[in-house]
Amino acid sequence: MNNIRVVDDEAEIRTSLEEILSEEGYSVRTAANAAEALTLLNDLNFDVVLLDIWLPDRDGLDLLSDIQQRAAEERPEVIIISGHGTIESAVRATKLGAYDFLEKPLSLERTLIVLKNAFDARRLRTANLEFKKQFSVGTVITGESVPVKALRQQIRLMAPTNGRVLIYGESGTGKELIARAIHAESLRRDNVFIELNCAAIPEAHIEAELFGYRHNAIPGGPPEQRGTLERANGGTLFLDEVGDMSLKTQAKVLSALDEQSFTPVGGTQPIKVDVRLIASTNKNLEEEIVGGNFREDLFYRLNVVPFFVPPLRDRKEDIPHLVREFLAQFGREYGRPRVTLSDEAMEALMHYHWPGNVRELRNLIERLLILNPKAARIEKKQLPPLSHKSPARSAADHSTLQQARDAYEREYILRKLDEARNNMSRAAELLGLERSHLYRKMKALGISVRE
Repeated sequence: MNNIRVVDDEAEIRTSLEEILSEEGYSVRTAANAAEALTLLNDLNFDVVLLDIWLPDRDGLDLLSDIQQRAAEERPEVIIISGHGTIESAVRATKLGAYDFLEKPLSLERTLIVLKNAFDARRLRTANLEFKKQFSVGTVITGESVPVKALRQQIRLMAPTNGRVLIYGESGTGKELIARAIHAESLRRDNVFIELNCAAIPEAHIEAELFGYRHNAIPGGPPEQRGTLERANGGTLFLDEVGDMSLKTQAKVLSALDEQSFTPVGGTQPIKVDVRLIASTNKNLEEEIVGGNFREDLFYRLNVVPFFVPPLRDRKEDIPHLVREFLAQFGREYGRPRVTLSDEAMEALMHYHWPGNVRELRNLIERLLILNPKAARIEKKQLPPLSHKSPARSAADHSTLQQARDAYEREYILRKLDEARNNMSRAAELLGLERSHLYRKMKALGISVRE
């Protein structure tokens, strides 16, 4: 239903407009002064506000200025009404962002026409904002902590260059978000951004995914397929979890980087490309080099501009910002734009260790909205237990060696499950276990697949 807020100090006008507009199918709330108006605007989401210039406690245009400071998706269209209208005040109202200006006594016909147009404008603005959020490659790095501010500054400095970037960070910290932000501020922002998750693709298929293939080189596949390198030509290629590539694939990537060309699997003719490469890893690649698992020459090709994304536990002051963002995002998605979190619930989130980082927080907020479909406010009692993934305890915190060993194994398996995005086969491969052995180990340690 279309929501209207009428702010006028004259009781007759408030009553008359409420009756008439309610009959027209609008949901109407009224206020006699600016203080009442602000209280309602803070508690409820309104599409259009009919605002009188002359209010007993404050100038209506000052209130209009405050309304215009709201976030774009929460900002209503404001129609100024006045019995003492002048050209000067109408011009000022328009400059402050008012949708229209109506003089008293109000014409019912004109008022209804202006209201209809204002609602249409509001819907169009909201749809445009949603479109930009869904389809814009650029993304916002949420947070006001020192590490996040440093990341944003680093992105601004080097995004316009063609320098290769290597993003370090634990699983779930937002490495893809950083990569997309770099692309969005680069000279290639109008071209494609292609992602290849090296950890999620079986080793036997990663070369075909990266370089493409020709003439049935892949049994059972189509005759020809363009690889991610070819599709990213002119734009940005993001290799997520590059540390999971085999040495054989690493050698081919190194050659492609040096020559800016490659030959598809089963092909004979090299393909020239112009691609900016961004890579990410949750591993210590220098240790992987020592262990013989990563090529040193490829490391130096990728590590031109290193980015370090801090885990969420090291920037907990960003949690309230992230919570508000996710509540707004999923609130729009599920038709519940005004869900909030109680202070006690927020405090519980602030004290949690977040081994799954921002991804875990995002999933938690979505789960809360799904499991509490009628709640306008999430309380602490509605949070799931947050103790099973608390920070790793020191050896002194465990009474026996077996307890310490079990705690370490549990934390390690949970981390690998997160890296594999709960793909049991992939997690077993990362752990060097048979899948059946992993199931037994998880059962013994009290880990569920859902966890």
